[in-house]
Amino acid sequence: MFIDTRQINDGKALIVTVCIIGGGVAGLTIARELEQAGVDTCVLESGGFEPDDANRDLYRGRSTGIDYQFADGCRARFLGGSSNCWGGWSRPLDAWDFEQRDWIPHSGWPFGLDEMAPYYARTHELLKLGPINFDPHYWEQAIGRKDVRRLPLGDGDVRDTISQFSPPVRFGKHYRQELKLARHVRVFLYANVTELVPDLLAMRIKQVRVQTLNGKSMTVAARLFVLASGGIENARLLLASNRVVSQGVGNQHDLVGRYFMDHPRMVVGQVQFKQKWSRNKLYDIKYHYMNKAVSAHGQHIAAQLALTPQAMQRERVLNARVCFCSEFPGEGSEGAKALFRVKQSLLKKDQPGHTLTDDALAIARDPFNTFLYGFTRLCHPRFLIRNVGFQLIVEPLPDPDSRVSLSTTQRDALGMPRVEVCWKLDPLVRRTADKTLALISQTLQIRDIAQVSALPTIEKSGWPSSFESEGTWHHMGTTRMHDDERKGVVNRDCRVHGYSNFFITGSSVFPTAGANFPTITIAALAMRLATHIVAELQSSSSAPMDSSAIDQTTSTLPVTASR
Repeated sequence: MFIDTRQINDGKALIVTVCIIGGGVAGLTIARELEQAGVDTCVLESGGFEPDDANRDLYRGRSTGIDYQFADGCRARFLGGSSNCWGGWSRPLDAWDFEQRDWIPHSGWPFGLDEMAPYYARTHELLKLGPINFDPHYWEQAIGRKDVRRLPLGDGDVRDTISQFSPPVRFGKHYRQELKLARHVRVFLYANVTELVPDLLAMRIKQVRVQTLNGKSMTVAARLFVLASGGIENARLLLASNRVVSQGVGNQHDLVGRYFMDHPRMVVGQVQFKQKWSRNKLYDIKYHYMNKAVSAHGQHIAAQLALTPQAMQRERVLNARVCFCSEFPGEGSEGAKALFRVKQSLLKKDQPGHTLTDDALAIARDPFNTFLYGFTRLCHPRFLIRNVGFQLIVEPLPDPDSRVSLSTTQRDALGMPRVEVCWKLDPLVRRTADKTLALISQTLQIRDIAQVSALPTIEKSGWPSSFESEGTWHHMGTTRMHDDERKGVVNRDCRVHGYSNFFITGSSVFPTAGANFPTITIAALAMRLATHIVAELQSSSSAPMDSSAIDQTTSTLPVTASR
């Protein structure tokens, strides 16, 4: 059931068994699991079915570290959350991403890949992925094309890896009808949670306060609460809920908001392939992204290069992923940019600040570059390629000084302090970039695959001009997981330390980020938490609430149309 919170009676009090704050990948995954288990649940979603400027503005804040974009286009404040601007890349974290690595401070999860594996497997249906198989040889054989082949990397320092593409699943659209018909889950739209209210001993969350942009308010009390608002907003709400506990909820050891991470990325270097490998589509992002030629079993895939765990340990570097990136004629022109946005619109990707009309006009004003760019993307004539470089995505170091905090001067339309994001990148990140590219370049040349030139020395000279300071829009780490409350905000079960009925999920609980795309791990963690919640509610000590305690009048609240 969908309920438009803007139409409720002001001051309403709702009681449910489980209250989920946030209607993105994590929140809706848990809601679907609880629906199946018959648990009375509400989801509080800040936005509606579509983006709007007023809600989008609530995400805005100030960057106080490196020049960093983290609001418009990076997050989506409407039903489905960041799945609305997701590219669909899906690959589980590597086994060593969960391990404590002695050369990486603050590394290590409380559990390993073996515990996550069954939940990763279940995400394939949720995210509409293909076979539960990420073996490069399997996919090469399944595709069976001469222009989609694995590189002969040998047994040295470099390995190849596979990612699968979700269509991508836009959760607010794909699961809308299911949520509309849900018997046990109510989704409140335009419901902005502005405060978590703990009891006087700060051991339980009693209720949450909700406001709408048209001035309505309500409270929600629940047996269990789950915060699933994203890597920045999770920290923001915890810090802003400071009336009972001055430092904020869950922040008794000054950890909330710290260890903020994103994946830095850049395109660098010049790669000149030998003729035998010049038309291979498997590793080039301009060719393998959602390309029917690079697919099998109805599943689009892509390959990336990475260092072996032995090489990373020997060189004492972080994880990283590398693919090739061809530069097309017309690329970077206004017409080419507009054409690319049109393609993204067809994938239903949220692109604030741009309309199809504006993009059509940009294309009409720049027909030559638009045609060259579009023709090259469509027909793949290699003689038109200007250059091939490396696209590098690097694992960030969990740094306590890289953090999300609250502005002392700026507030949004709901009176909430705006965020300040200080993203810092440790020298080890730059060293990882240099060493990864050097070893991959060496392997390509030794194996007679390509010649490499024009590689910058990032550790000494800093990030190149192609460094993309918006990162990859993967906001992680700000409520990190650790069994020791002095080192983490939540424990291995995602329960906030010191609170008996409060959980956090999503990428904010990642202790380390690896170099893989986080959505599949967010979904797997959400499924794992849902399993834990259902088991806890079924236990004798946490029997579900008596239905007579639930406010039955909510069944008559205005129900939004499902579009």
